Amino acid sequence: MNLLLIPRVALKALSQNKMRSGLTALGIIIGVGAVICTVAIGEGAAARVEQAITNIGANMIWVEAGGVNRNGVRTGAYGTKTLLLDDMRAIEEHVPTVTNLTPQADTRVQIVYGNQNWNTSVRGVASTYLAIKGWNIARGGMYTDADIERAATVCVLGQTVVDQLFGSQDPIGESVRVKDQPCTVIGVLEVKGQTATGQDQDDTFLMPYTTVMKKIKGQPWLDDIMMSATSAAVVDHSEAEITALLRERHHIKPGADDDFNLRHPTEIAQAVAESTKVMEVLLASIASVSLLVGGIGIMNIMLVSVTERTREIGLRMAIGAKGRDVRTQFLLEAVILSLIGGAIGTIAGVAGSRTISNMFAWPTHVSSNAILLAFGFAAAIGIFFGFYPASKAASLDPIDALRYE
Repeated sequence: MNLLLIPRVALKALSQNKMRSGLTALGIIIGVGAVICTVAIGEGAAARVEQAITNIGANMIWVEAGGVNRNGVRTGAYGTKTLLLDDMRAIEEHVPTVTNLTPQADTRVQIVYGNQNWNTSVRGVASTYLAIKGWNIARGGMYTDADIERAATVCVLGQTVVDQLFGSQDPIGESVRVKDQPCTVIGVLEVKGQTATGQDQDDTFLMPYTTVMKKIKGQPWLDDIMMSATSAAVVDHSEAEITALLRERHHIKPGADDDFNLRHPTEIAQAVAESTKVMEVLLASIASVSLLVGGIGIMNIMLVSVTERTREIGLRMAIGAKGRDVRTQFLLEAVILSLIGGAIGTIAGVAGSRTISNMFAWPTHVSSNAILLAFGFAAAIGIFFGFYPASKAASLDPIDALRYE
């Protein structure tokens, strides 16, 4: 048989039973659509976590005031008062693999503007904090070193704080009250979004660290020191040098616990990313089961078709068709059925992903790899589950087939 005629004959055979062919393809349509949707949701979540990791700060190193052990009772983080500005200056001087250092002093306060108020975290930092976090100013500007030196009562707001206190009003130049201190708004940060753990990064309020230490908290020690390693490759080396330097400065004896902690915020975000990836694979695997069910449906219908067309097969063989021609025809019918289902399922999957994104405000990303994977899997299902019925048709004896009633 002419190979070019086989697809035409296969399509004609499928079109003779449109309802049956459509119901058979439905399993593939649902399977492909489900796979594309779940992968799109997973990739959207992965993109969100990746953005959250970026938001934390590139190669960030975070030194936190540690706990103390008093009579067997551990106070936990921020229980010590030994982390000082001189420690930050020593790190800056003796650890050349770090840059953009900033001290940090935090506290929660009620911020008041007119008849509006909002409880948020006031973060006292240097202007280098923005470089560490990869954060930009949307309006206004950042306070200067001169503001830090004189402990000026100026502040830069995150968008959540702006929304709560000012609404649509421009906050630049306005004065808010932080405890008993009037504070002039000089800048608004770009929208940052949530962290990988769901915290609102835009609910933030930045002031010079000297202002927070002297006028808000009244303490000479730091809560944290933040910085960036010059590259990802030197993060571990930098942390080892910082640990050795601070232990020496704080006169900690060998074997004794540190009075500070080195935190790894990117590791938390990366753990979330790994969990998201596992969930994506799990959901895609579950969705793939429907493809297998669709494949079983194809095999079942093709076996029925072989039985119904036994005399036709015998007639073809009697006039010269080879077994391989019959096998190719029935196998091609199964593959065409799968590919049609795959094409419709791809459209349904893309449409479903967009619907989910619009309805639930959840980011989805339909990649070309996901489409090719689902489409290829549909074709493989057609070949795998169509092979047995095609082989059964090819193995029929022409004489017995012609006598079949």
